[in-house]
Amino acid sequence: MPFLILIPLAALILASGIYLSLIASRPAKEWRLAPFLRFDYAHRGLYTPDQAVPENSLPAFRRAAEHGYGAELDVQLSADGQVVVFHDDDLKRMCGLDKPVNALTYGELKKLPLGESGERIPLFSEVLKTVGGAVPLIVELKSGKQNAELCRKTWELLREYEGPFCIESFDPRIVRWFKKNAKNVVRGQLSDQYRNAPSVPPLLRFLLRNLCGNFLAKPHFIAYRCDEADSCLNFKLCKKWFHLLTVAWTVRDKAELEMARKQFHLVIFEHFLP
Repeated sequence: MPFLILIPLAALILASGIYLSLIASRPAKEWRLAPFLRFDYAHRGLYTPDQAVPENSLPAFRRAAEHGYGAELDVQLSADGQVVVFHDDDLKRMCGLDKPVNALTYGELKKLPLGESGERIPLFSEVLKTVGGAVPLIVELKSGKQNAELCRKTWELLREYEGPFCIESFDPRIVRWFKKNAKNVVRGQLSDQYRNAPSVPPLLRFLLRNLCGNFLAKPHFIAYRCDEADSCLNFKLCKKWFHLLTVAWTVRDKAELEMARKQFHLVIFEHFLP
């Protein structure tokens, strides 16, 4: 009888070990994280709510640096393989053109205005030059069919950059690329509850929202949607058991900021000044 009791106990221990291995990671050394810790981060640069200073534009990143905020930004590839700074997969919302970003060359993209401003979609190299190392950058790599090329080209630009930066992505494969090819870069896993991702298969949504790609990516920090982190047990485990840095996105007012500071180490904000 005692032996029969041990069987389910052993199975439970094994299952628990497998479960924890899916989300396990190791925190970065304190000195690697130190450059990021005293900043709040302007989401897509310090743009204005009316987009007079557009998101992910050179003036938005210049404003962030001038105000002493770090900046979060998004990179993806144009049709001719240039690393551009732009959030959406398509150009409709910001440029009024119903085409994917990667369907146009950079020469074509830079002719499109951002909203009603006179600003244009910048190259990543232009953003790096504009910020010039004055404040830290959180660089989100957008997932697509050319992940490896995007990772490689982004890293080629970042390795020559003298300012503090880290990378993050919703795609654990991208974070893993940096684990394998740029081990000293601080890397983060982005996630939320995937409620607005109907094209993602249900099982994959479950794995991603519960950070089960950590066994591949081994992130140094977790960036989670600030109003959904309470719904993710694994987020709490990563913070408490594995001592990972946590980043809140995207905080939009001071009441939300007050709550986020209690739960997260760092904050990405927009539409107000912390």
